[in-house]
Amino acid sequence: VQLQASGGGLVQAGGSLRLSCAASLSIFSFGVMGWYRQAPGKQRELVATMTGDGSTLYAESVKGRFTISRDNAKNTVDLQMNSLKPEDTAVYSCNAYWRGYPYWGQGTQVTVSS
Repeated sequence: VQLQASGGGLVQAGGSLRLSCAASLSIFSFGVMGWYRQAPGKQRELVATMTGDGSTLYAESVKGRFTISRDNAKNTVDLQMNSLKPEDTAVYSCNAYWRGYPYWGQGTQVTVSS
């Protein structure tokens, strides 16, 4: 199982970015898929997750700004990030459960300048 994240970069506050995590298997075979982030000096935290039936969970800090989605045709789990804030700066990693085990993609850096 491989997860390949992409889409990070540098953006000004108020801007948008879209992260994408491509899975090596059909995402129908995965359970919960999601995004986590880790800022310098902080613990990794949940950003958003989505189950196979479409149920979502968001961190309070991103509710109303971020949207997670699963693209069955492309085998990706995407994170649309709008109204970005400097405090959103972190390394973002995708995660997916396959047969009960968690798998991680490599991180992608998101930097939001003020």
